[in-house]
Amino acid sequence: MNKNKRVLVIGSGGREHALAWTLARSPRVERVYVAPGNGGTEWAANPGAQGLQPRAACENVPLAVDDFAGLLAFARHFYIDLTVVGPEIPLAAGIVDAFQAAGLAIWGPSQAAAQLEGSKSFAKDFMRRQELPTADYGVFEDYETACRFVENFGAAVVVKADGLTAGKGVIVCDSVDEAKKALHQMLIERIFGDAGRRVVIEARLSGCEVSVLAFSDGKTVIPMPAARDHKRIYDGDAGPNTGGMGAYTPTPDVDPALIAEVQRTILQPAVDGMAAEGMPYIGVLYAGLMLTEIGPQLLEFNCRFGDPETQVILPLLETDFYTICEACLSGTLDQMAVHWRSEACATVVLASPGYPRSYPTGLAIRGLECCADLTDLIVFSAGTTRQGSDLFTAGGRVMAVTAVGADLSAALRQAYAGVEKVVFDGMHYRRDIGGDFRAGGAN
Repeated sequence: MNKNKRVLVIGSGGREHALAWTLARSPRVERVYVAPGNGGTEWAANPGAQGLQPRAACENVPLAVDDFAGLLAFARHFYIDLTVVGPEIPLAAGIVDAFQAAGLAIWGPSQAAAQLEGSKSFAKDFMRRQELPTADYGVFEDYETACRFVENFGAAVVVKADGLTAGKGVIVCDSVDEAKKALHQMLIERIFGDAGRRVVIEARLSGCEVSVLAFSDGKTVIPMPAARDHKRIYDGDAGPNTGGMGAYTPTPDVDPALIAEVQRTILQPAVDGMAAEGMPYIGVLYAGLMLTEIGPQLLEFNCRFGDPETQVILPLLETDFYTICEACLSGTLDQMAVHWRSEACATVVLASPGYPRSYPTGLAIRGLECCADLTDLIVFSAGTTRQGSDLFTAGGRVMAVTAVGADLSAALRQAYAGVEKVVFDGMHYRRDIGGDFRAGGAN
């Protein structure tokens, strides 16, 4: 196989740091670029790297994720062999189609296929057409009509903005009044802008949530280890939802038989259905699931790696990620055997004071050099910026401290040991990541 590949990763968060780090560990990759990247996505080449250290150099490129013309020009000028898209917004806007039209290799779903995440009403209608296991629902643009649906539904519901809202457009309602309030916020007050001009109202399912991601070449589906993240800001799953305050894998309540069931009843039928409808799905397909008494039920699809799930899944990947991406693009994924480490991985997100509401930026981050003393530990930057050799906060979720261990207990202990070494003013984090596991069950 040819070596010395150049890769461009599009995005700026912890997920993109994890993607760049994984690609930089490939023996086939010479250099990784991240557009626009963050304070942690630049490092020098280290050909003799061992363990979790990346080999190839990585540098940031000052281009926005929606600057398609600039990204295309950069990919041509620097002879980029593969572009990997991190966030959902450029996928929904058609970046894959633009690169393909220019004859450039890019890993991710087309704009048509990305509707699975870009429009919740499209996704739910697709689930219904393909008879995928999911909750009953209705789609509405008119406030009064939506309220009547809620009144007649006779059960707790979840109200979802139809479009992309950075993971914040879902409101879980315990009563009709709460549902009407959520509908008013979305359809009348437009708290999510155009993303909330249409809403999906669906039955509220009971059980444990889990994420199962899979590689897809449009025909073959290969699942990854199941992961569970913690969305609420405070310990005990209290407070508002966030983009994710931590995650771990594997999940003790998901065994190989359940993964096989999810592949057979959800992932493979979804990829087959997209192909049959003229939208072959290539890239990573993320299934958000509720484990109910009647089996796994599909909550949503995402069309990219999750954040912070990526930070715990990719450190366990043994098979070369660049080669997997190539197989997805060439339609030869069925010829690959994807292998994973038999260990566990956990991550704890460090957040700015005030997150997920308003928060300051520019806070000095100290102690990262002490993390280098801990083996099997990686710190993935998200909302950070670098000024010379100093790192500062630049977002709500600042970084994810990730550790690999022989089992979940060991991974969690190591991750929290890393957390104790990092300091910035007002830093806060959940102290109970993996608490459902430690308590002997899922929450």
